[in-house]
Amino acid sequence: MKEIENDADIRLLVDDFYGKVKKDELLGPVFAARIKNWDEHLPRMYRFWASLLFGTPGYAGNPFEKHLGLELKKEHFDRWLQLFESTLDTNFKGSRAEEARQRARSIASIFMYKLSRFDAP
Repeated sequence: MKEIENDADIRLLVDDFYGKVKKDELLGPVFAARIKNWDEHLPRMYRFWASLLFGTPGYAGNPFEKHLGLELKKEHFDRWLQLFESTLDTNFKGSRAEEARQRARSIASIFMYKLSRFDAP
């Protein structure tokens, strides 16, 4: 295992993670319903994670907006985190891997909170 050091490492993280997501019984159908072109989605995710971990410019968008209307529950976010963290644990170690872990946890928490506000009566 190694530290997340460059764009190739980001690609490995994203490709391995989304490979698991696509096959997952809980998450696979959710992602399949929303993402019609993985060849467009994956480079967007490379840019997203590179911007978070390296401060690299190039990601533009509102990630939360993309999740509206998906009827996501806590179990979806728990599974997403489980797959993400297992991908990190399999491939990487070090401070950037821990930063990615913390950022993923933060994203999940924020999204769960915001989505619950949209579902509130």
